[in-house]
Parts: sequence; structure tokens; C-alpha cells
Amino acid sequence: MATDRVLCGSSSEIERGEEEEQQQQQEHDSEAKLLRDRFRLSAISIAESEASKYGMEISKVLVSCIADLAYKFTEGLAKDLQLFAQHANRKCVNIEDVILSAHRNEHVSSYLRTFSNDLKARDPSSERKRKKEAKKNDKATI
Repeated sequence: MATDRVLCGSSSEIERGEEEEQQQQQEHDSEAKLLRDRFRLSAISIAESEASKYGMEISKVLVSCIADLAYKFTEGLAKDLQLFAQHANRKCVNIEDVILSAHRNEHVSSYLRTFSNDLKARDPSSERKRKKEAKKNDKATI
């Protein structure tokens, strides 16, 4: 019996662990709610700005629905990007994952490819890395 306590911990230790887990979950939930609220406010601000730019009025209910829809889309996009990175055995999402997620929209996909190429052209250090990798690959094939 005494060894069971050593291996499993006492009931008070287990309860403390559960309380810490609940507290962490509450903190995560509050951070997620704060992020969602900030996203909604930004989306509402953009929608109202665009409406006023074109001299239109937009109902608050519609703006709220658009903000919620955009947030849900962003959640799905984040999950897809995470899965693409995991599939490639990476822990970080890169620009290729973002381009892959936009493959159904040809215009967005081509814009992202152009943007990616522009970024690569501006960053000379990444060019050197690619040249070094190419030289290593050439030596490996010989």
C-alpha cells in the first residue's frame, strides 16, 4: 500500500494536479476569448471602414456575422496549416504551407507565390543557404 502512494501519489497531490490543470484550462480559455474578441473588433472595424469608404451603411448584425465567419475560417485555416507542417515533419508553418492552403483559389495562390518570391529576393541570406544546399547536393550525387 505504501508503495502505491509513492507511485501514484496521494489523493491530495492528485487533487492539486487536477486543480492546476483546471486553472491552466481556464487561462487558455480566457486567452482564446480575448483573442476572439480582438479579432472580431478588428473585423468589425474593417467592415465599417470599407462601408464608409463607399458611402454605404451596414447593419451591426451583418457585421457581427461577418466577423464570426472570418474567425471560424481563420480557425480552420490554422488547423490546416498545422497539419501541413506536421505532415512535412516540421514544428513550424512556412510560406509553402500557406500557399498550399490557398490552392483552391488560383488568384490568391498566385499572389502568395509572387509575394513569397519577392520575400526570397529581398533576403540574400536565404539565397546563400539555397546555393550551399545545392552545392552539397551536387557533391553528394557525384
